[in-house]
Amino acid sequence: MSTHYDVIIIGAGAAGLTAGIYLSRAKQKTLILNEGAVGGQMVLTHEIANYPGVESISGYELARNMKMQAQKFGCKIKSALRVTDLQLEGDVKTVTVNDKDTFTSDAVIIATGGRSRTLGVPGEDEFKGRGISYCATCDGDFFQDKEIFVVGGGNSALEEAVSLTKYASKVTVVHQFDHFQALSHYVEEAKSNPKISFIMESTISRFAGDEKLSNVDIKNLRTGEVTNHDIDGVFIFIGYVPNTSAIKGKVALNKYEEIIVDANMATDIPGVFAAGDSIAKRYRQVTTAVADGTIAALSAADFVNERKKSKAHEPELV
Repeated sequence: MSTHYDVIIIGAGAAGLTAGIYLSRAKQKTLILNEGAVGGQMVLTHEIANYPGVESISGYELARNMKMQAQKFGCKIKSALRVTDLQLEGDVKTVTVNDKDTFTSDAVIIATGGRSRTLGVPGEDEFKGRGISYCATCDGDFFQDKEIFVVGGGNSALEEAVSLTKYASKVTVVHQFDHFQALSHYVEEAKSNPKISFIMESTISRFAGDEKLSNVDIKNLRTGEVTNHDIDGVFIFIGYVPNTSAIKGKVALNKYEEIIVDANMATDIPGVFAAGDSIAKRYRQVTTAVADGTIAALSAADFVNERKKSKAHEPELV
């Protein structure tokens, strides 16, 4: 037997938890279904130093605070599960987890987040947040007067490499090709910066260190030669992957498989909203995810309340 909710939120990252706080505080019966760790990408960040009103906090602690706040207002959170089916059309939405348990709701918020594309080489998982970063805005300040590598050759990689020169004493861009995929403006700006140098036709093949990252192996893809380099940090910008594989064909996605939403975080399906890193947008920060979650929650609450009003005015069948 399924349990019916006003709103089901899929994902417990910054966007999903924020939506849960707003909805449950507004007395909407709310359920968050989460596959991974509560907090999403947030928990991978050792220190968050740009969250308004908070001088410094770990991603884990911020996620824990958000979770406790949502639960305090009555939001139910179920974790360590897998969403195996979604039925989003019609007045009643159905979410199935682990191929057996079903939950229904009047509205759904998809907040499945995303992940930075990784190199997938030895040591990368071990040193995430301990010398390896995927966010210059989040972590650049921690590398003041340090030497760092930036991996990638697109617009984001070169733009962030220039940005990181505000902190680092030296930035070396490591790119797998002999040319860049970025617009000429970004290439020229990076090449003209005296703090930036380049290692082309190469990739990092191994990360190493003790408690923190201290050195990497770089493989020349043309010659096969491997050299070891001491380094303070590595920033990887080789693309971003939204966690939307489970909703293909359910809601409209763009060519990057990001969810298309309007200003109210509404998808193309009535009663289905989306928020956070899984939607089509330029900036991906904890603060932007929180804003998305707020808007999605308020929009979903309006949708549910209108549905309840309509049902209240429906004539009774005799």
